[in-house]
Amino acid sequence: MKHHKDGKPGYSSDKNPRLGTVIITCIVLCGLSFYLGGIFCSEKNTIEEAETNEVKVSIPSPKETSVAPLQVKSSSFSECSADYQDYTPCTDPRRWKKYGVHRLTFMERHCPPAFERKECLVPPPDGYKSPIKWPKSRDECWYRNVPYDWINKQKSNQHWLIKEGEKFLFPGGGTMFPNGVGEYVDHMVELIPEMKDGTIRTAIDTGCGVASWGGDLLDRGILTLSLAPRDNHEAQVQFALERGIPAILGIISTQRLPFPSNSFDMAHCSRCLIPWTEFGGVYLLEVHRILRPGGFWVLSGPPVNYENRWRGWNTTIEDQKSDYEKLQDLLTSMCFKLYNKKGDIAVWQKDSDDTCYKKLVNPDVYPPKCDDSIEPDSAWYTPLRPCVVAPGPKIKKSVLESIPKWPERLQVASERISDVHGGNANAFKHDIGKWKVRAKHYKKLLPAIGTDKIRNVMDMNTVYGGFAAAFIDSPLWVMNVVSSYAPNTLPVIYDRGLIGTYQDWCEAFSTYPRTYDLLHVDGLFTAESHSGLELCRCEMKYVLLEMDRILRPMGYAIIRESSYYVDAIATITKGMKWSCRKEDTEYGVEKEKILVCQKKLWYSSNQTS
Repeated sequence: MKHHKDGKPGYSSDKNPRLGTVIITCIVLCGLSFYLGGIFCSEKNTIEEAETNEVKVSIPSPKETSVAPLQVKSSSFSECSADYQDYTPCTDPRRWKKYGVHRLTFMERHCPPAFERKECLVPPPDGYKSPIKWPKSRDECWYRNVPYDWINKQKSNQHWLIKEGEKFLFPGGGTMFPNGVGEYVDHMVELIPEMKDGTIRTAIDTGCGVASWGGDLLDRGILTLSLAPRDNHEAQVQFALERGIPAILGIISTQRLPFPSNSFDMAHCSRCLIPWTEFGGVYLLEVHRILRPGGFWVLSGPPVNYENRWRGWNTTIEDQKSDYEKLQDLLTSMCFKLYNKKGDIAVWQKDSDDTCYKKLVNPDVYPPKCDDSIEPDSAWYTPLRPCVVAPGPKIKKSVLESIPKWPERLQVASERISDVHGGNANAFKHDIGKWKVRAKHYKKLLPAIGTDKIRNVMDMNTVYGGFAAAFIDSPLWVMNVVSSYAPNTLPVIYDRGLIGTYQDWCEAFSTYPRTYDLLHVDGLFTAESHSGLELCRCEMKYVLLEMDRILRPMGYAIIRESSYYVDAIATITKGMKWSCRKEDTEYGVEKEKILVCQKKLWYSSNQTS
């Protein structure tokens, strides 16, 4: 592997003299797969006024070979039927009966086979409006945008949300914080002073409800990724993202969560009903894996404070006492220490030294220390294991008490960058400088960046999170996505105090439709066409249709690609009812161009899929 000029890890063809020929052949084959798109986009001054006209240009291939220019024809995609307005392909309730109920495996990712993929545009609900802008959106959203009031009916006494006229209001209530999430977090800060001095920056909330906890922490400088499974009624993640709070569909079941080890500074569960002590404690072992050494696990709800709460839990005080003791014993066995406890909140801290982990090699100890057969950061369709992922020797400078506090850590190359081929402090510094220049150029191309028009952002093919870091002072947050086939840079991103996930873009992302205001693509299609034995894994149209699914109407896309692909992409986006214009990069080079696009708002005509 080698690095491109812009600092991205890349694959070298020096080892195989035939690889260049293979790539050329594959590019031609990929070209055939793009044949069915729309026509090219024009270059108007504003996206809203863009008019589509066919662009007839000869485009060299990414490797400046003699491959013939990509030929395309315009076409359009039909609308999906109206009952697909909340379609989540890889967590689709329509397909749950095909999978087992053990440990709720049916709620995990199960993506449809290729022959079942939808080639249609997911419609918005009737009456959909542009979302309320941040920060007002944290407290209210349009009912028609998320027309599901199951939570309102079932949890009305807990004040998660209230339907009032055309809006849902979010008063900040929850099962364990009836007096509001602000008071609840205040109590938590009393137990964990590290929440107020920049020590804790990233958090994960399992079983997040409507993400009120994560929403409150944003004002305290803590970036929380809220996690909840897809279900038939509650639409918790959709509510969170509609509010402008980071969230992702997911469940701790039989597979690892799509995050690297030793990443989050804090994990939280407020009556999330996860059976922590069952199945050998594998759910807690997964929390341990993704939690940074020195990080905190916070639990409120059963069995904490069982002495005063057991009557409301439909159980006995003896059972709750037993459950708490089992939980405490399990946490101790996997190298957690009780850090603080008061009222309904208990806090444990993950050990950051080797003393406890060395004891786990004893064959009579459970859970045992994991062997080296599965890499700790392997987290894309990787089975949960009943063992403790012990921090390695390289992790010492990444323990919570050792890393710089926020915001200083954003600009510091973490120790784990040395695990990335070609990664070092110089590459990291180059990435920071590169993205400062790019961000300035992007603001000229899309003035909406930095305003209340853009809140939820996804960087679909990041390296070190440079895009997110460059816009850190804007009123937006970024989901940093690292390809499951790319060099693993996600640990470095978390060490910077940013959030992200692994993803294979041949599959759908774990989110609801219409949840992002801006999608940023930097060389994704070029990377896929150059990925060694995995040449041409993903058809361009399926990746772009997935982008259309998760992008909000009137949302934007910045697509930075080799000139070879830009017009082919523009063809397909035209068929998806997007308006685009082609722009030069900040350096004005011909081999790379930028598409700036906007998705139109349209409503279903009840056409079947």
